[in-house]
Formats: sequence, C-alpha cells, structure tokens
Amino acid sequence: MNMMARTITAPHMPRSLSETGLSLVMMRDILLKTMFRTNQTTLSSLAELLCLPTTLLQELIDMARDQRLVEAMGTLHANSGNEMAFQLSDAGRARALDALAQSEYYGALPVPLAMYREQVKRQSIRNIQLTRDALLAAMGHLVLPPDLIDQLGPAVGSGRSILMYGPPGNGKSSISNGIRDALGDQIYVPRAIEYSGQIITVFDPIIHSEAPLPAEDPTALRRAGHRFDRRYVLCERPTVITGGELTLDMLDLKFNPTARTYTAPLQLKASGGVFIVDDLGRQAEPPQKLVNRWIVPLEESRDILALQSGEKFEVPFDTLAIFSTNFHPNAIFDKAALRRIFFKIKIDGPNQRDFLKIFKLVANKRQIPLSEAALVHLLKVKYPTIHNVYANYQPIFLIDQMIEICKFEGIPPQMTPELIDRAWANMFVRDEEILH
Repeated sequence: MNMMARTITAPHMPRSLSETGLSLVMMRDILLKTMFRTNQTTLSSLAELLCLPTTLLQELIDMARDQRLVEAMGTLHANSGNEMAFQLSDAGRARALDALAQSEYYGALPVPLAMYREQVKRQSIRNIQLTRDALLAAMGHLVLPPDLIDQLGPAVGSGRSILMYGPPGNGKSSISNGIRDALGDQIYVPRAIEYSGQIITVFDPIIHSEAPLPAEDPTALRRAGHRFDRRYVLCERPTVITGGELTLDMLDLKFNPTARTYTAPLQLKASGGVFIVDDLGRQAEPPQKLVNRWIVPLEESRDILALQSGEKFEVPFDTLAIFSTNFHPNAIFDKAALRRIFFKIKIDGPNQRDFLKIFKLVANKRQIPLSEAALVHLLKVKYPTIHNVYANYQPIFLIDQMIEICKFEGIPPQMTPELIDRAWANMFVRDEEILH
C-alpha cells in the first residue's frame, strides 16, 4: 500500500566500467570467481549473476581474454543457444583460486560505499511525507486515543528516534508495526557494498522484501522501466525488529573467517527503514549501554564500523529508531541519554470506554455474543479488585479463554459471569507464598 506519492531517484545503470566505481582488477576477479563457482559460460547468464549490463560484461570478458584468463568455447555449446560461450583458461582457474583464497565473495558486483551514501540521501527516511490519513489507515485495526496519533505523526515524519514507554500489554509492539506499515514506499538496497577493497553484504532476504518491478510496455520504443543499476534490489522499506536477544555485537560488522567477507550489522540493513528495539530493559546489556552505542548515529546520522584490521570507517545511519519499554525511562536512562532520543511517547492503558470498544470489536471478530450480565460482572466485580486498571491485551485474553472453556464444556461460544470468573483466574498469578 503506497501511502506517500514520492518518486525515489533510482541509481542509474553504469554506462562504462569506470562508472561502477570499482577497480578493474576487483571486477575481473569477481568475474573469474563467479565462472569458477557457478560453471556459467554465457554472456547473458554471467551478466545476470554479476548484475552488470551485457555490453560492460563483454568489455570485462575481452579484458580477461587479452590477459589469457578466459577463452572462447565457440557457439556449439548445448545451453548457449546462439550465444558465444566462454570458459576459464588454466591461468584463469589459477587466478580464480588465488582470488578465492583472499575472499570467497562472487556474484553481484558491490557498490562502492561513497556511491551508496549518495543513494541513501536520495531515499532518506527523513524525507518521507507521512499524512494523518496514512497513519490512521495503518493503525486502523487499533483503538488508540486521538492525541496519540497527534504525537506519533510528527515523530514518524521526522525520521528521528522515538521512545515508547508505558505498562505492558498496551500495544507498543502493535503500534511499532503500524508505523512500519504506514511507510509504504520502496527504496533501493545494495546487494553488497565495497570499502577499502573489502566487501560487505547488505541485502538480506529475511529482512528485505523484494518489490515487484513494474511491467514493461511491449509497444514502447525504449524500455526504461527496469533501467536502474542492478547491483541494487528494489525493496519495501525494511524493518528490523529485535527484542531481549539484542546484544551490542549485533551492531558490529560480522566477519566470516571462512569466506573472508563481511556481513552488514542490523542497523545498516535497516537503512531507509525502521529499527525497532522491543522490550528495552530485557536485554543482557543494560539499556543505558545500548543507547550509548546509538548516541553518535542518532545525533549525526552516521555510524562508525570497524574492519578486522581495526580500521574504522563511517557508514550512513538513516533509520527511524523506535525503542519500546515497559519501564519508566527515568529508571533505565540518565538525562543525557534521554536527551538524545527525540520523541518520548507514553502509551497508557485504555480508559473504560475504550476498553469496552476493544472488547466489543474482539467479540464481533471471534463471533461470540455479548452479554450485558457478563460485562456488568466484569466491570463492577472483577476490575475493582485490580483498581480498575485496564490493558489493551485483556479483551483478547478473556474472550479467547471463554471460547476455549466453551469448547471444553461442549457448549456454544458464550459469555456469562461464571465464564468471566474462570477466564479471569487465568489472567493473573496469585501472590501466594512459594512452597518449597
């Protein structure tokens, strides 16, 4: 659902080998490694693997032929059709093995970090234009107080950082997911980036949802719909969600000693999208320490990563960071850390009116008839025992419990004061002395 009518400038297709921004040696070696690892021999199949226009791949192959690393096989090849097929020479195989010993990476050519920085600016999360209607549409399944949308809209539209806090069970995670759905448009994610001769893989099919390319007009004189740099993948804006499992080393470059390549950390994979840290305060690392790691990125829109050699370098930090916690912020952060988080939004439990609204919505969805006697019992007898503190999760919990009890008893789905009592008993753990 595209909520924002905004066209993102696509990375243009390179028209020469020099426009890739990569050294000829790196491109040649990736070509040799790809031929060695995949046994592909035709120009079109290799162009697809390297994500390079066939005209430029032909130049690369011609260069490798001049260096006697690649040789033509002729056209009489079972799978080549009318295409010329190529194979590695003995010298080419030896060079491929040498190159593989330095790095196992093959396939799509990487995008130089400097070029990627420019693309990040063109598709920045801070440039999104989020309207009230778009946010309401994405949050339509939630019952939220009107002033919450007033707060959320500018926070999301800023592309800055958001801290959502409040008692558990009131939809902080659902709101985070609604924010993600509201973004709606698409960006270009590099398959890999290159810095100082090192290759860092970025595109991750678990995190990045590839968007379908627009259909080409077969009658058009020039087909331009897909003419962007194919070293990138057109994707929905990404969302990374972490919880109690988040550790500081997940925010560092991952080096694979076997393949001798790097994998981008979570926040770099989330570029142009949303990074949600759910359940802040449940991680092994103290929340203060986690937020300290984000201070420079949050303030300066840049992150600092380190190679195995210890060399540090800057990458763009273009992510809407959403922190969600059940703790009061003053209990887990100092004032300096809180100052760095741009928006602080309290997510409270519903009032009685909104609680009833949620209860009725869930009952209709679950097809269980409402009972006035059961609702009166719930509001007048049960809730006073917990000081009339309502939470968004409770209607779903209570109604699902009653449905399961009805199934067990072999009766149609219904609600009664007695069923309310049985469902309520499962919602809380009694504060009884633990017996040893």
